[in-house]
Amino acid sequence: MDVVPKPRWTTASYLIYAGGLTVLGAALGALAYLSSQYGDAAYAAWALLVLVVLYAIALGFKRQGRWLAAGIFAYTSVIAWGTFVGALWAWFGWLHSTTGSGSPFEGFSVARLSLELLVLAAVFDDIRRFRFPFIASIGVLVGWIFVTDLVSGGGNWSAVVTLLVGLVYFAVGGVSDKPSAFWFQLAAGLLIGGSLLYWWHSGDTDWWLISVASLVYVLLGDRTRRSSWAVLATIGFFAAATHFSAAWANGRLSLSPNVVTTFRGWVPSLVFAFVGFLLVALGLYSRRRHPAEPLAE
Repeated sequence: MDVVPKPRWTTASYLIYAGGLTVLGAALGALAYLSSQYGDAAYAAWALLVLVVLYAIALGFKRQGRWLAAGIFAYTSVIAWGTFVGALWAWFGWLHSTTGSGSPFEGFSVARLSLELLVLAAVFDDIRRFRFPFIASIGVLVGWIFVTDLVSGGGNWSAVVTLLVGLVYFAVGGVSDKPSAFWFQLAAGLLIGGSLLYWWHSGDTDWWLISVASLVYVLLGDRTRRSSWAVLATIGFFAAATHFSAAWANGRLSLSPNVVTTFRGWVPSLVFAFVGFLLVALGLYSRRRHPAEPLAE
């Protein structure tokens, strides 16, 4: 069986991740500057140079047996590949807005879809070559973009497609035992939660629904042993608490013909204290269900 290694969080691995991603940020910053200084053809050439350098570094580390460093530079090279193809398509005059609505999924663009497919091809190829799970994070993002771009044009239908893609990712992550399954589970939580927030974000009823969904996320995290669900649940609880704190702290008292506005400064503290105790209670519940899991190493 071809076992995919899983990075351990150590000082060395942190520094390699931080360094590689810093190089990526520097490369993208340089390309942003060069795009303002040169025309489309020259910019595509610069993007190609960045891609070649990053991929050569990845291959060099791979030959030396430095799996982690090779993987992080392979990750940067996938993004550089997408940047190069986008620059090439822009030079050819293929990438342009079709409707002007401002949606990233507007219209049907063969160039845009081909760009997304080529990035996905690079993701699959580099995962095969470098066996680095972090590269899958690009794949789940671009995979969602491609499917949503292919079958929707923004608005409610895009939210529905996002929800469906999230459910598919949840199923894929649930049946896989590879390290890359983490990225499918994380993407599932983000996509499902994002679609729910798109529909539920205005009144009290909406935020109660978000609170219920956050509770379901906690239960999913407990069932799947994926703490990413619990992290996203916490964000949902905090967002709902922020809404209710603002809504309940401000009161209006009608003293005809005047209206007096009052501020209950103690309400936010009470609301967030409740959320904090709720999280502790949920944590203790999970601990009782899985007593063998270590709390610290």
